[in-house]
Amino acid sequence: MWMYLGLLSALFLGLHNLCKKHAVNNNEVYPVLLGTLISGFLVFLPFYIGSHYYPDSLKELGFYIADIPWTSHGFIAVKSMIMAGSWILAYQALKHLPITIVTPIRSAGPFFTFIGAMLIYNEQPTPFQWIGFFLIIFSVFLYSKIGKKEGIVFKKNKWIYAIIGATFLGSASGLYDKFLVQSLDLTPQTLQFWFCWYTIIILLLILSVNFFPNKEKRQNFKFRWSTVAVGILLQTADYFYFKALQDPEALIMLLSAIKRSQLIIAVVIGGLLFKEKNKRKKLVPLAGIMIGVLLILYS
Repeated sequence: MWMYLGLLSALFLGLHNLCKKHAVNNNEVYPVLLGTLISGFLVFLPFYIGSHYYPDSLKELGFYIADIPWTSHGFIAVKSMIMAGSWILAYQALKHLPITIVTPIRSAGPFFTFIGAMLIYNEQPTPFQWIGFFLIIFSVFLYSKIGKKEGIVFKKNKWIYAIIGATFLGSASGLYDKFLVQSLDLTPQTLQFWFCWYTIIILLLILSVNFFPNKEKRQNFKFRWSTVAVGILLQTADYFYFKALQDPEALIMLLSAIKRSQLIIAVVIGGLLFKEKNKRKKLVPLAGIMIGVLLILYS
């Protein structure tokens, strides 16, 4: 069951990536990110209020947000700091790079998760999983070759380093998620509500320094419908992902790889919508990534 929940998460993540590219295109990144988090927070706010006044009804619906100890708040705040750094780097990179380059690089995330899952959680890969993961990494290398034809030299482009950093932090957060859900017994909605809250605080502090005092940046910001859509789609994807992680048999390294199937939406549909170059050539490494994911599922 947890694998199907992972595929549902991938579906909403793919749609989320399309809306995210639309939201940040020629726009100020930090207020867009803040807007998406506020949108996601508002999705869970009624459940938080309802949990205090109608706890039994919310428990029956499966959306009860429980009171948690301060130690758990501290652990969630750490996740917020990790993901705030990841998102800031990722949004900046997405603003300056084609979605058909950014999304495949982020597909290398399962490799970092794969290594961490073995070292931290003693998850043991099968031969097919080894083949699948290295096929994914090789396919990302092919994307770098295609990127050079678009004037994007990976070694000299700072936004490439930004998306690599975002990918590493995202993988660290994924490994941390398993601890939060399985060791602290946090429900998806409880984790998501407080995670949004602490990340909003972090971003408000950042915006108070580099956005709110800057008149030019405020004038350059354009609010778009996709900003709200990004927040709702992301929280929906994360809900299915955390539900999958609640299963004691769930393997974080496989879930991380399954989520890469979002690439079909981001590369194929995104490439058409945003009229990006070399779409056909990018289908070759995309196929390699998908075969890698299928090998992991098969194993």
